[in-house]
Amino acid sequence: MNDNTRSKETTLSFEKLKQDILRPMQNHKGLELWIVFLVTVIAVCGWAYYVQLRDGLGVTGMRDYVSWGLYIANFVFFVAVSLVGMLISSILGLLKVDWIIPISRIAEIIAVAFVAVAGLVIVLDMGRPDRVLNVLIHGRFQSPILWDVTVITTYLVISTLLLILPMIPDLAICKKDINNSSPILKKVYTILSFGYTNTPEQYKHLHKMIRTLMVLIVPVGLAIHTVTSWLFAATLRNGWDTTIFGPYFVAGAFVAGSAALVVAMYFFRVNYKLQDYITDLHFDKMGKLMVAVCLVYLYFNVNEFLVPGYKMKTGDSVHLKELFFGSWAIMFWSSQLFGNILPVILMVNKRFRKPMPIMIISLFVIASAWFKRYVIVIPTMLHPHLPIQNVPDHFKTYFPTSIEISVTVLSFALALLIITVLAKIFPVLPICEIADQKGIDYKIEE
Repeated sequence: MNDNTRSKETTLSFEKLKQDILRPMQNHKGLELWIVFLVTVIAVCGWAYYVQLRDGLGVTGMRDYVSWGLYIANFVFFVAVSLVGMLISSILGLLKVDWIIPISRIAEIIAVAFVAVAGLVIVLDMGRPDRVLNVLIHGRFQSPILWDVTVITTYLVISTLLLILPMIPDLAICKKDINNSSPILKKVYTILSFGYTNTPEQYKHLHKMIRTLMVLIVPVGLAIHTVTSWLFAATLRNGWDTTIFGPYFVAGAFVAGSAALVVAMYFFRVNYKLQDYITDLHFDKMGKLMVAVCLVYLYFNVNEFLVPGYKMKTGDSVHLKELFFGSWAIMFWSSQLFGNILPVILMVNKRFRKPMPIMIISLFVIASAWFKRYVIVIPTMLHPHLPIQNVPDHFKTYFPTSIEISVTVLSFALALLIITVLAKIFPVLPICEIADQKGIDYKIEE
C-alpha cells in the first residue's frame, strides 16, 4: 500500500468520524417535538411554582416537623447524579483509563445539567427566594449551608470548564463543517474554539489545563457531597447522627451517577446511531464499575444500620423499627433491593452487562436512588427526640402535595432540557480524542 492510498484511507476515516458525530446535530428527527414537550411540562409545572411563590410554602406538605420534604430529597439526588462527571472524567481520566474517552463528554453534560438544577432546587425550596443573596451577604462560616452554596457553585464552574476545554478542538471543526447552523451558533463555535488549529504548542497547553482541572475537580467533587451530608449529620437527630455520612453519600452518588450515565449512553447510542463508538465494551465496563461502587455503597449501608441497631438507643429503636418493619419498610427495602443488592447479583453475570439489560437495571437503580434519598430525609424528621404532641394530625405525617410533585417534575424536565440542548448544539462524543485513540491523523484548519 503506497503513501497516497494510506493517506486517503486516513482522511476518509476521519471524515466518517466527523459525519457520524456531527450528523445528529444537523438532522435529528423528533428532537423538536421532544423539546416542545419538555418546554410544555416546564411551563405547566412552572405555574405550580408560581402558586407556591404567591401563597407561600403552606401549599406544600411541609410543616413544623417535616420542614425538609420532597425538595431536599430532590436536591440530594441531583447532587448525587452530578458526581458522575468527577468519577468518569477525572478519577478514571487521571488513571489513564482509555475506554472512557467516548463517554466522558456525556458524563460531563450530565454533571453540568444536574448540578445546575441542584442549585435551583434549593431556591425552589425557599419561601422567599428573593432573599437568597443574604446567604452570601450575611453568611456565617459556621453554617454548612454556606459551605454547600460555595462548593456547588465551584463544582458547576469547574464542570463547565471541563466540558468546554476538551471540546475546543471539536468546536474548531464544527465552525467549518456544520453549514446549516444559525449565525449565532456559528459565532459561538468561533468564540469557544479560541482560534485552535491543533499546533503542538496549543495541544500541549490545552491538555495541561484540562489535566489541572481534572485534579482540581476531585476534591471539589468529594466536597460537594460530603458537605451535603454534613447538612444532615451536623444535626442531632436519630438516623442522621453518624460520622459515616460523608463517604456514605459519596459512594451512593457514584452509584446513582453511573446508572444515569448508562441510561444516557443507551439513549445516544440508539437515537444518535453511535453504535460504532459507544460499543458493547463500554456497557460491559460500566457494568463492572457499577458492581464495584454498589459493593462499596452496600458496605456503608450495612455500617449505617448495624452500629445503631447493635446499641439500640431509644430514639434509634423507634427509627429503625419504622424503617425495617413499619410504615417505611416497603420503600426502604425496595430501595435496598433494587438499587443495590439485585444489580450486583445480576451484573456479575456478563449477559446482564449488555446494552439493553444494563440500561433497564440502571433505570431501577436511579429510581431506587431517589427513593433512598426520600427515606433518608423524611422518616428522620418524623422521629424527633421529643414526641410529637398537641399539634394537628396532619403535622404527624408527611405527604407531598400536587404542588410539590409538580415542582419536582419541573426540576427533572429542566435537567433533561439542559442535556438535550447541550447534546444538540455540541458534539456529544469527542471527535479529536477518538481520532487520537484510534491513531487517525487529522488537521484543523483555521
